[in-house]
Amino acid sequence: MIQNACHIIGKQLLFLKDKQNWKHLNPDSKFLVNRLKRGEEAAYEMLFKEYYQMLTVFANRYIQDLETSKELVQDLFVSLYEKRNSLEINSSLKSYLFRSVHNRCINMINAKKIRDKYAEYVNANMNLSENSLEEEVYLSEMQQAIYTAISELPPKCRKIFKMNRFEGLSNNDIAEQLSLSKRTVETQISKALKILRVKLEPYIAISN
Repeated sequence: MIQNACHIIGKQLLFLKDKQNWKHLNPDSKFLVNRLKRGEEAAYEMLFKEYYQMLTVFANRYIQDLETSKELVQDLFVSLYEKRNSLEINSSLKSYLFRSVHNRCINMINAKKIRDKYAEYVNANMNLSENSLEEEVYLSEMQQAIYTAISELPPKCRKIFKMNRFEGLSNNDIAEQLSLSKRTVETQISKALKILRVKLEPYIAISN
């Protein structure tokens, strides 16, 4: 138990000693990169203090919005920590950070351009879209009114009218199929049209 306690205290003293040494450490050194890969918080703290403000100013030259620039740089540091196990830095750490910020700025600007173009398109076509929507609503209401009006026709009248208008049968064909005179068929179709004219007057004018 005493051995374990000594071991823990020893590790803590080494950690504190390293941390004190980091004050004089080049923040661009491979030693710091290795510490970053191991996820040591002191290394991230040093890196953040050294580069955060500098990177924010750099990002703001592109973004022209300080708060957004701050968030962008903060996200980079979060990503750096999350991907520490697969971190590959072939250039200097400083170059890596500035290149990463640059790329993120360009991606953000391109995304904003796409959003702006879409906003322009929507604004340019807003009236057309509203008119199209109103037309669709009108046509849907009219279609429903037609179906309702036809369903309310007298059964015999409805059957003959649907055979003529929906199935495309001639008056002679209907008369033959239903064993009716052609005159009866014509009368029923005429009756259906008169009823529909009244019920659908707000929408359309139906003619023979």
